[in-house]
Amino acid sequence: MYRQGDVLIVPVAEDAVPPGTDRLPRQPRDARGRLVLALGEVTGHAHAVVGPGTLVREAGPFGVAYLHLPDGGRVVHEEHAAIPLPKGWYRVVRQREYVPGAVRVVAD
Repeated sequence: MYRQGDVLIVPVAEDAVPPGTDRLPRQPRDARGRLVLALGEVTGHAHAVVGPGTLVREAGPFGVAYLHLPDGGRVVHEEHAAIPLPKGWYRVVRQREYVPGAVRVVAD
């Protein structure tokens, strides 16, 4: 497992990728050509992947996201050290927090 700030990246064996994952909406790359895993609402900084690959995500703030890196890649962020990722599939999990009466994605 890999963690960068409030983002957890969990390797998934190819045969364990849920059926239908290939039909989830592909996330576009940002203006810098990165796949953004999480965008900081407060700072504008991003946890993002550099390198070839695809990111698919279910709709909604708690939607499951899967990252496929056919050649590997790097997770970058303005305030954290880069993390190299080997080729493969990953599940991307945003950290959540409890506030009275609700659960929400951590604001960065």
